[in-house]
Amino acid sequence: MKTVKPKGKVWTLPRKAAGVGPCITSGQSSVVSENVVHAQPAGDHSHLAPLRVTPVYDTYWRFAAERQRVYMQRVAGLPAPWTNDPVISVHKFTNAYRASDRVSQYLIRNVIYRDDLPKSAEEVLFRTLLFKLFNKIETWEMLERTFGAVTLADYDFTRYDRVLTGTKNSGERIYSAAYIMPPGGSAYGHELKHQNHLRLLEQMLSDGLATKLGKLRKMQAGFELLKSYPTIGDFLAYQFIIDINYTELTDFPETEFVVPGPGAKDGLRKCFSDSAGLSEPELIRLMADHQEREFERLGLNFDSLWGRPLQLIDCQNLFCEVDKYARVAHPEVAGISGRSRIKQKFASSGDVPRPWYPPKWGINEKIDADVQVRGSRECAKRGERTLKQFDLALE
Repeated sequence: MKTVKPKGKVWTLPRKAAGVGPCITSGQSSVVSENVVHAQPAGDHSHLAPLRVTPVYDTYWRFAAERQRVYMQRVAGLPAPWTNDPVISVHKFTNAYRASDRVSQYLIRNVIYRDDLPKSAEEVLFRTLLFKLFNKIETWEMLERTFGAVTLADYDFTRYDRVLTGTKNSGERIYSAAYIMPPGGSAYGHELKHQNHLRLLEQMLSDGLATKLGKLRKMQAGFELLKSYPTIGDFLAYQFIIDINYTELTDFPETEFVVPGPGAKDGLRKCFSDSAGLSEPELIRLMADHQEREFERLGLNFDSLWGRPLQLIDCQNLFCEVDKYARVAHPEVAGISGRSRIKQKFASSGDVPRPWYPPKWGINEKIDADVQVRGSRECAKRGERTLKQFDLALE
């Protein structure tokens, strides 16, 4: 990515309000659903100068809108097909909002906010980090079946190691494939990865990490604290602090700090041909700050998370997903990794449970009534029209 420092003061984009609601569109076509707002010329990017963008930049916004529209339809209980996008309908992508993904929803509802488990800061942090070290629902449920309540008070290294080792030796995976956990052997001296991670968890708790985090007011400070532990690099520290911030232990603003992962860096490279001197975090912040204007420019009624706009973590994740999407939709635009295929195919896992988010976000009370109305409205629309496919020129 070419980087040329802009002369003088770094520019800012004016914010504009935009409506919300589902929309389908593609390329620079005017073929959209009836739920659109007045759009400026879609191909005009002069407001971004001196930044220079590729066609993937506009695809970023279209992908975000369509992926969220798919999610909202599934939450409303509507049957397939949820999209006519030829890429989204075939391949697997995470949701536009990180907290809506299956594992995040499980963490929030089944691990963090449990009325039947202790609510002290130490216990909540223990559960959260234990879950995230493996990041696999099946591993958590296996521990619950074995020990009943999973609590710090009843935790014992030998018992947990025995169960995890037995599960691993039986041929079952105990770690998610979503990201790679460093083995940690050089720091803790154990042969098996999960043994070192249990020791890492013990060290964090014995250091009073819960109390230390509770005293912090900035997400970056929490990130740096987590990063000070063995095996925790930038990517894991950022993911973990986002998950901890779902709890009541911290209440960091989510609009001040972001760390792009490897996939997001690939997506950034594909969206911006000239970053004009802005760093990767600054580019992600630009996307979050000006999402309303960009959705309006493209005629997209983005269906927000019951009034919650995309946060920095969501925009970071979307860069990772649009990197994958562009491998099919824009194969001529190169990234960093050189990957050309999307490995995972989409396979419906059935109904999407009614979502539930951290209560401090103030959106849970809006969901039940809205989902009922949304389902009725979308069913009526389906009876009135046939959705048109994206006109992406796929090669």
